[in-house]
Amino acid sequence: MTHTLWPISINLDSDHLLQFPRRKIQINRFKMPESFFAQFEIPQQKRFDGKPFPAVLSPSPNVPPASFPAAIKEQKPWLDALLHQSGAILFKGFPVNSASDFNDVVEAFGYEELPYVGGAAPRTNVVGRVFTANESPPDQKIPFHHEMAQVPEYPSKLFFYCEVEPGSSGETPIVLSHVVYEKMKSKYPEFVERLEEHGLIYIRVLGEEDNPLSPIGRGWKSTFLTSDKSVAEERAAKLGMKLEWLDDGGVKTVMGPIPAIKVDKTRQRKIWFNSMVAAYTGWEDARNDPKKAVTFGDGKPLPAEIIHDCLAILEEESVAVPWKEGDVLLIDNMAVLHARKPFLPPRRVLASLCK
Repeated sequence: MTHTLWPISINLDSDHLLQFPRRKIQINRFKMPESFFAQFEIPQQKRFDGKPFPAVLSPSPNVPPASFPAAIKEQKPWLDALLHQSGAILFKGFPVNSASDFNDVVEAFGYEELPYVGGAAPRTNVVGRVFTANESPPDQKIPFHHEMAQVPEYPSKLFFYCEVEPGSSGETPIVLSHVVYEKMKSKYPEFVERLEEHGLIYIRVLGEEDNPLSPIGRGWKSTFLTSDKSVAEERAAKLGMKLEWLDDGGVKTVMGPIPAIKVDKTRQRKIWFNSMVAAYTGWEDARNDPKKAVTFGDGKPLPAEIIHDCLAILEEESVAVPWKEGDVLLIDNMAVLHARKPFLPPRRVLASLCK
């Protein structure tokens, strides 16, 4: 397969952490050696403001083979700038052949690990900083969301790795959050104004143990990483979450009001930073009614027709690249929402969360 190779330039504003003056600079401004990485186009990519989404990298054919983790460490300033520009980077064709290899890739970026406390998805630790992605049944769709947007402490970066590619479908669609905000603001200004004023409340009922048949089946013991109710209450309180213990050993969690719209300070733009659509359309199991899972911050119900139209906007603006074995996807959680399509097994996608 022949790929189109092309140089890129990166716009960095004066308030960017690298503190360059406002002007276009070529990649070689970072004074890196001949790049280990080649950027290319794939059919699924979209362009926003002339920038590819996601950025796609493969090993450059013009340089001698090198260690992928070593190349990441050497060219991390360039990779960070590319991630800041594009919001997501898909690495294809690199020698990532196991969960251990993937852990080495995560470690090479040097981002601090984020403990998975307060999230809804059932996950299992595999090795090091690597966990399974959401273990919900393959026939269930996972709606668009920013990772852990329903709690105050959320990851800034997400890594996904395809260890076993799907038998069919099973993509992880991604969409730029500021694009969704701008379209929703234009179409439903009063609704968005209410969101900005009141925020959202998320309500979820957890059992004691994980339920692998539910997309939100994480039990309270693994959610709060303890089997002690008093410790769970302390950890919930640190998140600003209220707990109501149930007679069957489960617990009702109430989070909020919490902002639904945030400002991405590094890019100076508003983002659709919430799990509203995911909760309203996907938080369903024997314990949970999705239509009661999320409300305005004043407790009033959300309008169903607007929620479903928001879902349509998310899907329309999204990019879904088919997983291939060895693929690694790096997402800036402040810029991008993600989802999961149903699939036919086998499929094994692993994940890692970073502060």
